[in-house]
Amino acid sequence: MGGSYAIDISGLRKSFGDVEVLKGVDLKVVQGSMLALLGPNGAGKTTIVKILSTLTAPSGGTVSVNGFDVGRQSDDVRGSIGVVNQFMALDFVHTGRENLVMMGRLHRIGTRAAHRRSEELLEQFDLNDAADRPVLTYSGGMRRRLDLAISLIAAPSILLLDEPTTGLDPRSRIGMWAAIEGLLADGTTILLTTQYLEEADRLADQVAVIDEGRIIAHGTAAELKRRVGEERMELTFAAADDYAKACLAIAGEEALCDAEKQTIGLPADNTNRLIAVLGRIEQSGVDVGSLALAKPTLDDVFLTLTERATPVSATLEGEGVK
Repeated sequence: MGGSYAIDISGLRKSFGDVEVLKGVDLKVVQGSMLALLGPNGAGKTTIVKILSTLTAPSGGTVSVNGFDVGRQSDDVRGSIGVVNQFMALDFVHTGRENLVMMGRLHRIGTRAAHRRSEELLEQFDLNDAADRPVLTYSGGMRRRLDLAISLIAAPSILLLDEPTTGLDPRSRIGMWAAIEGLLADGTTILLTTQYLEEADRLADQVAVIDEGRIIAHGTAAELKRRVGEERMELTFAAADDYAKACLAIAGEEALCDAEKQTIGLPADNTNRLIAVLGRIEQSGVDVGSLALAKPTLDDVFLTLTERATPVSATLEGEGVK
């Protein structure tokens, strides 16, 4: 992608005592685009967000946000960004409107401007009807939308989203996605960390995969999927025993087994090999619940790049020390 960079990271290193968390990370985010940062627990995703938001200092390398150095020009950096962390920064006793106005005052945008901006954001995030209710009465999805609105009170040009939809039900997550898509359409630059790979697939212009403190892949979702291959045959099993027997029957074959979903993915590019493998599964006497052709997903990309045997949904569950 062309254009200037809103976020420019080069050779970033970060250590906590003897533990080296980031080991020379290079990342660039073009203005007005979204980069999704994927990685397992402890890979360094949240540490990158904390450095970008000036909450922790890098141990080495260079980091600029909106052209400002995070170390030497931290005030300018903080004036350029909005941040939505994993844990919501809301006052549950006050109303949604009061939370917004209070944050506007903290940003020193003036009382009148804070009220005006709050009304705009309440309308934008469909919170007008609940604006004068205590946040304690809000649903999880409403609280997340309010948290996102608060991060935008000073109209930042860059937004850092650290797993913003974790814990939301599917309907609330889709609502958040729509809100984020609206911000992108308005030209906001977004760096997103997420444990939902379909989120990155839907929203991001670029995807970077980080593992053990290093970027191991970077490109569009389509480019990363092409690394895995083309179509695959996906078998789904209704019974765990059938899934286990099928995996045993094709031991040694190239296959993507997901114990959580009880699915087996087989490369579909070699018809003779596919027929032979399906024959071995049939001979094992198992009951296949469904069979379909499927395109590679970011789950496949992640498993292939990090060479992990556990399902991505389990690998990315939660965040430990980052």
